[in-house]
Amino acid sequence: MRKMTIIGAGGWGTALANVLAKKGFSVTLWARRKEICDNLFKTRENVNYLPGVIIPANVHFTNDFEEAVKDSELVLMATPSMVMRDIIKKIKPFITNNTVVVSASKGFEQSTLLRMSEVIAEELGEDHPIAVLSGPNHAEEVGKDLPTATVVASKKKSTAEFVQDVFMSPKLRVYINPDIIGVEVGGALKNIIALGAGISDGLKFGDNTKSALLTRGLTEIARLGVAMGADTHTFAGLAGLGDLIATCTSQHSRNWRCGNQIGQGKKLKEILEGSNMVVEGVRTTEAVQELSKKYDIQMPISEELYKVLFEEKDAKTAVIDLMLRGKTHETEEVVRTERENW
Repeated sequence: MRKMTIIGAGGWGTALANVLAKKGFSVTLWARRKEICDNLFKTRENVNYLPGVIIPANVHFTNDFEEAVKDSELVLMATPSMVMRDIIKKIKPFITNNTVVVSASKGFEQSTLLRMSEVIAEELGEDHPIAVLSGPNHAEEVGKDLPTATVVASKKKSTAEFVQDVFMSPKLRVYINPDIIGVEVGGALKNIIALGAGISDGLKFGDNTKSALLTRGLTEIARLGVAMGADTHTFAGLAGLGDLIATCTSQHSRNWRCGNQIGQGKKLKEILEGSNMVVEGVRTTEAVQELSKKYDIQMPISEELYKVLFEEKDAKTAVIDLMLRGKTHETEEVVRTERENW
């Protein structure tokens, strides 16, 4: 039986382990503590992160990196972005040059501003087969076998097609995309806009407000992505618009929930201390502040959210400041020639 490995026993890692197990693979799910593994083995349910979903018998649990990774054809990283480099270093001795490593983490490394695939490549080498998986994929729905689509990106088409074949199922449709930059940027930055969407809902603003936020938010995501080398078309796809819609409109989204509580008046520190899950959008907002400076681009929504999160700016005041920004055109480069001739 072919072996596949998932590193990270959160909701997303557990849901993907189930997908692979139902396809008949031998799946090893790595969790960071032995007591977590023991509980998963006894109950066959991830009560803390994916309650109500039974884990198949061909999913095995371990907190040992060698046992998890050795002889595996594919290792999928479903860990928070802040620990990606550390874990890659630890599994490196146990993988071969042919082991495909897939990032399902959405964020940037704070100290370097690198995307997750870049972090992996720095540790394993640029020629190592690396892919990323992203899209509108709530773990709660994937775990319940609800129809879902996702996208896999890699610099190498053969690597993307391999991952596509591994994960494709009657309930999970997998597309491939060569634009690894765009897929990662879209997956990371939508969490910032989801924080804003949650704040908007917490403030009891309406559909008009959130629609404008999502639309202009997507413009910001694409603006940074293109500056970093992405294909603008990627942001109209699953890792861009698709993931943005899912994350900004669903109560499954931890970023939306965090923003919603901020909109209701809670402090960020209080919210994070009361959650057992990582809210990636918070760290990503910090990283994007630096990235916008690095690439010399304007990201007004992200900037105002940074001020709300880290400078205790009043959320309503931030909205007013966004609304009263200097007048501008909706479209950018595409119609520059036309508008100059008005």
